[in-house]
Amino acid sequence: MRFTSSLLIKNYYKISSFAKINQFAIYCKFVKINYMIKILLVTRDNTKNKKFNRIFNKNGYEFSAMGDENLIYDFVSAEHPDIIIIDENFQNISKLNKKIKPVCENSIIIFIINSDRVDKELIKYANAFITDGMTDDLISSVINVNLRMKNSLEMLSNSNKDLADSLYRLNALYSTSSQFAGTLDKEKLIQYMIEGMDKALSFSLTCTLSFCHGNAPVLILNSLYELSDELITALKLRTILNYNSLFDGKIPLYEINVENLKVIKHVKYPAHRFTFTLFQYDNMFAPISLGDDFFGCVEIFKETSFTSEDSTCFQTIAQQVSLPLKSAALYQEIIETNIKLEKLERLKSEFISIVSHELRTPLTSIKNSLDILASGKCGEVTENSGKFLSMAMRNVQRLSGIINDLLDLSKIEAGKMDFNFVPTSINTVINFVKSALSEVAKSKGLTLIVNEARNLPETSADPQRLEQVLTNLVSNAIKFTPENKTITITSSLVNSKNININEYFKDTIKLTDGDYIQVCVEDEGIGLAEKDLLHAFDKFAQIENSLSRKAGGTGLGLPIAKQLLEAHHGAIWCNSELNKGSKFYFVIPVSSQD
Repeated sequence: MRFTSSLLIKNYYKISSFAKINQFAIYCKFVKINYMIKILLVTRDNTKNKKFNRIFNKNGYEFSAMGDENLIYDFVSAEHPDIIIIDENFQNISKLNKKIKPVCENSIIIFIINSDRVDKELIKYANAFITDGMTDDLISSVINVNLRMKNSLEMLSNSNKDLADSLYRLNALYSTSSQFAGTLDKEKLIQYMIEGMDKALSFSLTCTLSFCHGNAPVLILNSLYELSDELITALKLRTILNYNSLFDGKIPLYEINVENLKVIKHVKYPAHRFTFTLFQYDNMFAPISLGDDFFGCVEIFKETSFTSEDSTCFQTIAQQVSLPLKSAALYQEIIETNIKLEKLERLKSEFISIVSHELRTPLTSIKNSLDILASGKCGEVTENSGKFLSMAMRNVQRLSGIINDLLDLSKIEAGKMDFNFVPTSINTVINFVKSALSEVAKSKGLTLIVNEARNLPETSADPQRLEQVLTNLVSNAIKFTPENKTITITSSLVNSKNININEYFKDTIKLTDGDYIQVCVEDEGIGLAEKDLLHAFDKFAQIENSLSRKAGGTGLGLPIAKQLLEAHHGAIWCNSELNKGSKFYFVIPVSSQD
């Protein structure tokens, strides 16, 4: 088995030749000082036409813009522009690419795309891409970089045959790199690597051991001619030996043998057949890895001898594919993790729903039994037994509230929460909540005040859900406010332009233009630290201090309120200062919502 490792090491010191390309580009710039760079823009978008006209006229380029398909073909045939910039939205773009590509082989083709996702069809023709959001300077940089590349390639192609071969390899590397950047599919990345080696090196055979095709190792054979079963078995043995040699006596990452190694074969000319003389061909071998991540290895055979430039190109492609393979592996991990998380979230919601329903049935029986006992129908209730019955009934009521919160949460997350939108007066909702909670506040030595704005318009809402939101906010205020303090509920009409949202919530709250009903629940309680503001609306969140632990609770009230308000096309946020109180605001639009 013959390797060219010394050739690879020796060629390492020639990589600096890439720096000479930049020198050629600079030289070309001065040689062509009287030559006007020709740029053609293919678009029917007048805005883009004006933008690129401004950029290129400022830089002294000869700029043309066209939107007629026939004129474009005639123009590129006659003028041979240096750069052709094509709008992704141009009609019949695939037909245009196929038509002009043969007559403008020396032109740089750049596509204007709308997003980071690139159409696979465009990758076949593109030298580079420009997005709509790029600044003028960045667009100029892309053009200049590609012009320098074009000048370098022209200088090399006008040199001797060795430089022409280097030019071809650089072009192949450039094209292969563009393909690598266009996908996160590991199988396609391996395929692009093999295609890149074929373009750059014109091999007779490649043997690629890939761990990127499912869960089992695969040997991919890309051959000029047909291979016999015996020759394939010999290639499998050779590949396994090469693979094991990479671990220098250590245990390999995967156990591979001839029986379990699947073969994928691609033959260009099946009419001819390779013999065992194939092993007398010159060959190169390289692992496909990045750090501790191992994706396979590749060996390439060629009837003629490889040059040092060949070895550099081969090693470069094998190294280049490793980084996108790593990215693809991480991307696949993220997808699989998200699927697992979604499944766990679904199971959690189902579990909460089932448990809540199962708890509700016996809890109803317990509550009814306690009501009967407290009524004296089962015998006289003494003072001591009355105290214990009252304690039991309070805890049953508390547990019932927790179960209802869990059920509401599971319904909201499953998208099964029912809403009954009707014309609703927010002041009616506020007065209902005040009546329901005034005695609770009074029992804690708190004063509950309402400041209602008069003549507020009605809004299309579910009054029961708004009562639930406001009850949660006022209950929290009562829970976390010390004795002899005040809780104030205020309603008002505000325009979206005048709504003052806390800066911590501005990135997550997006309101449409128009008028909104705003409600504020202000207390003089323990308040929230700045670091806790965003977490106040997280599920099961609890403020870490003695009063919050004493008050208890599930931490579901605020996240439920947040989702109920979002269903009303509204929003909720808070302003707070530790030990000085909090203000919880929510808004719902005045305009009717479906």
